[in-house]
Amino acid sequence: MTISAQIKQTLASLKGARATLETFAATGGNPELNALLHRNSQRVALVIGDLEKRLGVLEFEEPQYKGF
Repeated sequence: MTISAQIKQTLASLKGARATLETFAATGGNPELNALLHRNSQRVALVIGDLEKRLGVLEFEEPQYKGF
């Protein structure tokens, strides 16, 4: 498995984790827990953004990985 494929797999997993955090935050009844889940969802979103930028750089530097 290439680095590009590993990054894309990690991105998919992180996006799933973020969606789960947002779902729990929206359905929970405890305001403190909801705030914690929302903050962590935002942190995961930052990591996703950083990885997407890195993937763009990787695909630019190594065009053979683009689109896989």
